[in-house]
Amino acid sequence: MKKKILFIVGSVNQTSQMHQISAQLADEYDCWFSQFYADAKLINWGIRQGWLDHTILAGKFRTDAETYLRSFNLNIDYQAKQNRYDLIVVCSDLVVPGAVRSTKSIWVQEGMVDEVTWLTKAVKALGLPRYFSVGTSLNGASNLCNIYCAASEGYKSFFTGMGTEASKIFVTGIPNFDNVRQYMTNDFPHHDYVMVATSDIRETFRSEDRLGFIRKAVSMANGRQLLFKLHPNEVWERAEAEIRQIAPPDALIFQQGNTNEMIANCAELITQYSTVVYVGMALKKPVSSYFDVDELRRLTPIQNGGTSAQNIARICRDFLRDMGPDEHFVKSYQYEAVAYDRQRLSL
Repeated sequence: MKKKILFIVGSVNQTSQMHQISAQLADEYDCWFSQFYADAKLINWGIRQGWLDHTILAGKFRTDAETYLRSFNLNIDYQAKQNRYDLIVVCSDLVVPGAVRSTKSIWVQEGMVDEVTWLTKAVKALGLPRYFSVGTSLNGASNLCNIYCAASEGYKSFFTGMGTEASKIFVTGIPNFDNVRQYMTNDFPHHDYVMVATSDIRETFRSEDRLGFIRKAVSMANGRQLLFKLHPNEVWERAEAEIRQIAPPDALIFQQGNTNEMIANCAELITQYSTVVYVGMALKKPVSSYFDVDELRRLTPIQNGGTSAQNIARICRDFLRDMGPDEHFVKSYQYEAVAYDRQRLSL
């Protein structure tokens, strides 16, 4: 009987990354999927009240992820109730259910981690639940998973600084952000605009001066064509009305579409807290962000020609085959053996 692997997913981006990893393992293992979930009574009460519909625990995120899974006829086992698993691969360790704690587990970085704030530091110092930080600033910082797969050497240093043991962290690259060259060939009809990629700051219970941000984007464009790509979790009608109130009449606004192809065609990229800034950086576009740009360059995911899913799958496979003590595996496994191109993408 094949060993079973559960992949815990969240957003469509996280779901598609896990799907790519599972595709490398499907011939050898019985792969299943669950939306990100919690076994804490307080969190599940909040889900029932609809208060967490703008998080990956519920609402549109769960609906979209499960629609994606069903479109590929993938096995769904929400909350890991149908099977016992030999390995669980998670997209977040902000909440770590009992099933994950009692099973071999691997954490896979999705993309950018939210800014570390005073609240992040307070939650960490007081030992409060990591989700009290309101955002993803403590994702990857629990040290509870056996192995952590990071996007870059810069992120390995970041997660180590946040409390995860360096010996557990392997620099594998991450699917969806490891081969940005491919987006340069596309059929998106617009070119040479200033692109603005917004974030779901308000939808995740944080404050934002959106009108001020739009005014800044208009000023930075300095008469050039503007294109706004809204975060899929945003309230569309409100965001569009705000842009129309301030931006020039010819500004383009998209809620759907391939964001990476839009970035490939832009002349400049303006972001807030968005992982897509890394696509712009790897493509050598002028970029701005609420984060420090020099720090983002250090953190930018490695470009390995789209082999991150294979790298992570190899770790899953090797970890399952080595059924000895976890410490033995972590100390003996040489991440240098995971094949990837250490050089930045050369364009």
